This record gives sequence, structure tokens and C-alpha cells, in this order.
Amino acid sequence: QVQLVESGGGWVQPGGSLKLSCTGSGPSFYAYSHSMAWFRQVPGEDRKFVAQISRSGARTYYGDFVKGRFTISRDNAKKMGYLQMNDLMPEDTAVYYCAAATLGGTVVLSAADFDAWGQGTQVTVSS
Repeated sequence: QVQLVESGGGWVQPGGSLKLSCTGSGPSFYAYSHSMAWFRQVPGEDRKFVAQISRSGARTYYGDFVKGRFTISRDNAKKMGYLQMNDLMPEDTAVYYCAAATLGGTVVLSAADFDAWGQGTQVTVSS
């Protein structure tokens, strides 16, 4: 069983930055065991893919709307994933979820492929 806990959300003005963290734990979660991803969701809409990183960290993928503003990374020794978000815009306001999948993550995965999810962290971008 895998547990994921996000942190780092909050309020930021347009153009600002936030770094989200995702801590993985559980007997099934260890270095290189899971690919990781970030999704986001606003009320009334489906969960949307933001970014994904493979188990080794060698492959990364991003949603089209990211446009070079976000960077996903991971520290396998610490069993953590990160999402650095720069140049934030009001439309980035959402609950951000960390997800993990036992698949390698060398191709873009769908939300259904991820079998562990965090509780979400709110990101609000406004002036």
C-alpha cells in the first residue's frame, strides 16, 4: 500500500512561484518503484494532467498548458516528488494532486493508470 502526502500549496500573486512536494511512504513505495505525476482539478471539471516523471527521473512529460513554466522532479533517495511552478497565472488555481503508478512512466499515462493518490493541496493565484 502506498500513501502520498502533498505539501507546499497556498496563495500567490500572478507571476509568482510555488514548489509543491509529495512524500511517498508505505511498504510498496521505495526508490524507483513508481512513476509519479501531478494532476489538478477545479470544481465541476475533470482532473487534468499537469506533469509526469518516470521511475528513474529520466523522462518527463507536461500538459500543453504548462508551456515551460513548471518543472517536475524527484529525489528517489528521499522518496519524494516535486513540482516547481513559476510564472503562475489565475487559471492555475486548482487543487493539485500527487499520483503514483507502478508503471515505468516512459510514456504518458492516464489518470486511470495511477493507483495511489494524495489528498490534494490547494493552489490559489490571485491579486
